[in-house]
Amino acid sequence: MKVFNTPNKRMFLDMNWALFITAIVIFSVGFVNLYSASSIRLEDGITHTPFYERQLMWGGIGLGLMFAVILINYKILERLASPFYFFVLFLLILVPVFGKTVYGAQRWLDLGFFSLQPSEFAKFSVLLMGAKYLAKDGETLGWVRLFKLLFIGLVPFALIVKQPDLGTGLTVLFLIGGMALFHGIKWKVLRICLVIIPLTLPLSWFVLHDYQQERILTFLDPSRDPRGAGYHIIQSQIAIGSGELLGKGFQEGTQSQLRFLPEKHTDFAVAVLGEEWGFVGSVGVVVIFCFFLFCIYSTICEARDRFGSTLCAGIFFYFFWQVMVNTGMVVGIMPVVGIPLPFISYGGTAMMVNCILIGIVLSVSINRFVFKA
Repeated sequence: MKVFNTPNKRMFLDMNWALFITAIVIFSVGFVNLYSASSIRLEDGITHTPFYERQLMWGGIGLGLMFAVILINYKILERLASPFYFFVLFLLILVPVFGKTVYGAQRWLDLGFFSLQPSEFAKFSVLLMGAKYLAKDGETLGWVRLFKLLFIGLVPFALIVKQPDLGTGLTVLFLIGGMALFHGIKWKVLRICLVIIPLTLPLSWFVLHDYQQERILTFLDPSRDPRGAGYHIIQSQIAIGSGELLGKGFQEGTQSQLRFLPEKHTDFAVAVLGEEWGFVGSVGVVVIFCFFLFCIYSTICEARDRFGSTLCAGIFFYFFWQVMVNTGMVVGIMPVVGIPLPFISYGGTAMMVNCILIGIVLSVSINRFVFKA
């Protein structure tokens, strides 16, 4: 098996250019939005925090990683899945011991020149390990194989939730669940799961932290604590609603510019976009994301081996769940769980992981004429 894809004209023509260009467009929209979110209106003018500059730096690093991954034969990832998975588990175990605490959460390892968030790489490791496991055969999942697949996600999920980071932990479970549905679950197993999961879901209430329970109660009624737990969602809804049809204009949003909107550069970046560009701009971004997901789906259909198609399916669900949950929590139809919007929300580790995943899909698209079905 060759390790690298040799750059040539055929490789250039076979690559999924629609996906690459769409990813660049989303990043550009996110950078412009972050530039506005980083601005603070003062009496003597507008000043900026350095978030947008750092995002541009991480975007450049991510683009380099993307091209590096494109040049790697993605089949080699099947061999690296197990060691990488256990290495990430090791990093997650180090977080409670040596991790840096920010806003009451211990999620980062301080490496001096930057902080590493192992939970972001946990998504990638679960994706590779799950794809490797499911690629062994094409039979639908029974109880034994389904539990083995879930175990791959439950171990990092437990370590991530302990940080605590429920949003990232749920992303890991959603990722595994999506890959299981794509691979296929025996109908009798699926029927029982559809009954058991809703019945056991209320029991999870008793294992949630107090602030997580408060978030759910606030989701049901934001007005119960308008200056505390409900403040984020209330300000987000005000910002989006005040944008109306066409928005207030670039850097003209009152909620974001006057610092009423919290976490406007990360979890609530879409609220800034909705306030400044209105309903039309928000729908436009959703349409771009839908086309982005469609481009990944096209590569799933064209992949010529089970590992490649399953890997791309996992990446599809990785982005799908994050887009759905983030946009849902910003408008108030989902609880606030701290899941960022890919390429729009600020985050160095997340940006690198997102670019690596796009690189993998592009690598699969390049090799779709190499492997037999």
